[in-house]
Amino acid sequence: MISSYTARYSPVQDKKIILVGGCFDVLHYGHLRFLKQAKALGDYLIVALESDESLSETKNRKVFHTQKQRAEILESLRVVDEVLLLPQMASDQNYLDLVQRIAPTIIALTQGDPQAHNKERQAKSIGALCVPVPFEKGFSTTDLLGKYNGCAE
Repeated sequence: MISSYTARYSPVQDKKIILVGGCFDVLHYGHLRFLKQAKALGDYLIVALESDESLSETKNRKVFHTQKQRAEILESLRVVDEVLLLPQMASDQNYLDLVQRIAPTIIALTQGDPQAHNKERQAKSIGALCVPVPFEKGFSTTDLLGKYNGCAE
């Protein structure tokens, strides 16, 4: 299911919700392993999918796939129960509001996530857990694009 995050968004009830967030622009093996491990933590996996604008700003490059294309790719994976299309999030408060509305049991993140501190604070605000998932070495988008472009060994 693909949903838009609006003022009327209402998450599922009576499930152990796992929330993950990201860009997922060039879906690869590392993403798949992360999503599978996150899903194993609960019943219902929601992927909060960053907007094209946010992706361009944070990754400092053009997008390969639009947000809708990325959502369709993610939705086709059995481990993903819902893809939530995010608008451009202007502040940490926007993410806190999102977490409070969804009220996940667990926020899963990759080890070394630069936003780990914020995600831990968000989880704590609703009594959820913040669970780091081991990083699949050699399978980051940056690593893969670097190899493809001949910029990395």
